[in-house]
Amino acid sequence: MTGAIGVVAIAALGLGLYGLRDTDTPAPAAPVEGASDPVSDLDREILQAEMRRYLLENPEIIMELVSVLESRQTADAQAVEQQMLRENADQLLDDGYSFVGGNPEGDVTLVEFLDYQCSFCKRAHPEVASLLAQDGNIRLIVKEFPILGPVSETASRAAMAVLLEQGPDLYETFNDAMMMFPGRLDDAMIDRLAERSGVDVAAMRARMDDSDITRQIAQNKQLAEQLQITGTPTFVLGDTMIRGYLPAEQMADAVRLTRSAMR
Repeated sequence: MTGAIGVVAIAALGLGLYGLRDTDTPAPAAPVEGASDPVSDLDREILQAEMRRYLLENPEIIMELVSVLESRQTADAQAVEQQMLRENADQLLDDGYSFVGGNPEGDVTLVEFLDYQCSFCKRAHPEVASLLAQDGNIRLIVKEFPILGPVSETASRAAMAVLLEQGPDLYETFNDAMMMFPGRLDDAMIDRLAERSGVDVAAMRARMDDSDITRQIAQNKQLAEQLQITGTPTFVLGDTMIRGYLPAEQMADAVRLTRSAMR
């Protein structure tokens, strides 16, 4: 016996041992408290032994069952994720303050939650830039998500101050400079990278403690909590979340799948 046939046979054996009859014959009344068990210890031992023998002879059935369970769990998790993305779509895609790059009129939107001290964010940065350049029809939204300590928050505040005070072009240049910097950031290096990017550092510093920036960072963190995002980089692409670094080729595949699903 193999596969489903074997399972059916064992089920039939079990039903037989438990005294069930064909559908034309009424089943015995269900046991009540104090009544004797209609299945003898010997019957139970025979059934258990047969089930054990079958599983030992066909261990692949266990892997089949595990695979079915994992598939169901994955589908359930995806459904929950998609519901969370739908419920938070406005804050994700049109919060009114996050940087919008790539092609603002693109047919696919890629949202990135990033931290300027995250090594995998730095690794993903040129891959995302390559994807945007090659595709030409992707809208990029950057969510400042400083979670790696005080310097990360300083870097995000600096970037957001530049966006508010000096515009998206300088923000993009400064963002690129911090992401491409290979070492650890500190206050002096943030100022130096800003200056190299053409930023008015004094104006940037004057705006960094702005209450709007404080509110925006808090909103990004609240959004991440609602979406169960705990690490960077995390990408949102259509109705899918990509948690962690993904090479450009795989990201391009994900974009193609997203476009296909939109048709």
